[in-house]
Amino acid sequence: MYIKIIAIALLAFMVYNLFQALFIMNKNDPEKPSMSKFIGRRVMASVVLVLLLLLALLTGIITPNPRPF
Repeated sequence: MYIKIIAIALLAFMVYNLFQALFIMNKNDPEKPSMSKFIGRRVMASVVLVLLLLLALLTGIITPNPRPF
């Protein structure tokens, strides 16, 4: 259950950073942080999410669905 909550939180964090980068791109204010900062956070969150899912699969915390055939 905790894995699902963490995964949903990371996905929400990724969407938040994506929209932050969108607003920075549209305003083009040189005094604000650059767009790459938010895109980098989004990429790091996706890497953490993939590693978390792989670790959970390998340790048996979550199990994948069986093949349909």
